[in-house]
Amino acid sequence: MLLILIWEAAYRIFGWGWRFPSALQTFHTFYDGLVNGQLLEAVYSSLRRIIIAFALSCVIGVSLGVLFARNRFVDETFGFLVVALQTVPSIAWLPFAIIWFGLNDFSVVFITTIGATWTMAISSRSGFRNIPSLYLKAAEMFGTGRGVKLFFQIMVPAAVPHLITGMRMAWAFAWRALVSGELIARGVGLGQMLEEGRNIGDTSIMLCVVLLIAVIGTVSDHLVFKRIEDRIMVRYGLHSAKS
Repeated sequence: MLLILIWEAAYRIFGWGWRFPSALQTFHTFYDGLVNGQLLEAVYSSLRRIIIAFALSCVIGVSLGVLFARNRFVDETFGFLVVALQTVPSIAWLPFAIIWFGLNDFSVVFITTIGATWTMAISSRSGFRNIPSLYLKAAEMFGTGRGVKLFFQIMVPAAVPHLITGMRMAWAFAWRALVSGELIARGVGLGQMLEEGRNIGDTSIMLCVVLLIAVIGTVSDHLVFKRIEDRIMVRYGLHSAKS
């Protein structure tokens, strides 16, 4: 509340005008967006896209991580390529997405998936490569074998801490890529609202969207990923349980 009062006071004292909205203008825009349903529709569209892209990035990333961890030749060749691709901003793939798919949801999902997949692949690779060999040898002694049973009963549980951390980071990268892709795509979404605010020079819409993205990202991280991560850490004895 104190920050909001300082924000509003600074707006009135320094006269920011069109350059930055006041707290009252931002909250009024937020309220209008809720009442007319525009904001809720944009949130729903963006969440739908990011959930699809995040699920794809997890499946692709974990698959690549397993492949890199179990095959040294692939890791030394394509693994290096994945590390290189991680340094490329996802927005750099936007021109390709437009040419390949057009200005539609598929382009946005593609950009968002690209933005999260490499991080997930590298985290998965670290998780599966750092599994103690003692676990695998013990599993073989007890007749687990080397197939699907070994993977799901031994390897996945042992790599879970790394996988959860990778998912948490991939979710953050996915949000960044999503907004970048939505800025130019057609349809409804938070990125489109941000671009609409820029086109009409309404900074209150722009700031409202930015704050909303920050809130959704923070809430989802703390209520979903952080809780799962904390439980995993407690289960594996890496953190003590809270009394």
